[in-house]
Amino acid sequence: MNHQNINRSAKNRFPDGVWPTMITPFTSSNKIDYSALEAIIEWYVDHKIDGLFAVCQSSEMFDLSLEERTALATFVKNHAPSHIPVIASGHVSDTIEGQIRELEKIAETGIDAFVLVTNRLARKDESDACWKANLQKILDHIPDSIPLGLYECPFPYKRMLSIELLEWVVSTGRFYFLKDTSCDERILNERLTLLNGTRLKLYNANSATLYTSLKVGASGYSGVMANFHPELYVKGLKLFQTSSADAEYCFHFLSVASLIEYQFYPVNAKYHLQREGLPVQLFSRVKDQNRFTAGQKLEVEQLRNVSNKMQSFF
Repeated sequence: MNHQNINRSAKNRFPDGVWPTMITPFTSSNKIDYSALEAIIEWYVDHKIDGLFAVCQSSEMFDLSLEERTALATFVKNHAPSHIPVIASGHVSDTIEGQIRELEKIAETGIDAFVLVTNRLARKDESDACWKANLQKILDHIPDSIPLGLYECPFPYKRMLSIELLEWVVSTGRFYFLKDTSCDERILNERLTLLNGTRLKLYNANSATLYTSLKVGASGYSGVMANFHPELYVKGLKLFQTSSADAEYCFHFLSVASLIEYQFYPVNAKYHLQREGLPVQLFSRVKDQNRFTAGQKLEVEQLRNVSNKMQSFF
């Protein structure tokens, strides 16, 4: 592996704020639509996001070839402004050896951190001890120069980190980014108490618990809804620093609005971006866009209208 390609200067460049989980646009011939992807990157940046999480579940990474995952990470890193860090996942193999090969290829793209998916490190029926041993194999193989993150991806199953495992992860000194999907205030509080004063930052993926988690030290938001109205998350985080009443109201709206992610994602996000004027088609490898109904489209349009109106309140 050419370790010089990793962006070493970015080891400490994981800003607090909003990190969208990026979607992947496709053409009618089922290829990645890089022209549309460039427009999406520009849209994220125009909406003042703080970092980009490419090659994740929202990106349909389990249905991308290794060549496509590598090309996707490369494109996002090369087209994002220099002040916007880009992290990526993409190790989807069942074997640790296969995952190491995938990690090597994607890390060579120059991304600012490689994010390990917690459910890839052990099967659902395997113990935390097995998970820890498999992660140690990966850590033994890759140099300290590669910053790492962790992502509790819900597919194919959600592997939650116990507090004991998280404590061990922190002790390695290798991890900087945790995308938390616990959706549980008690767990968030316990984790953030542990992470206080460490280099590992927690970014909440759940809108309902986001406001509470910020109060106890969460570094920001990394989730699905930054594909719909990232500007409201940016505003909410700024309000959190200045006006608790307005911030609470903003985050309550974001919590209710996030129900749209259970509708027909990621096709509905692609439709939203169409309505934003981006050249994004609805094609997806994980959902049949032909089953996206007129009623669902109307719901996305109505949410967009209300979201735009909400911006004037803050």
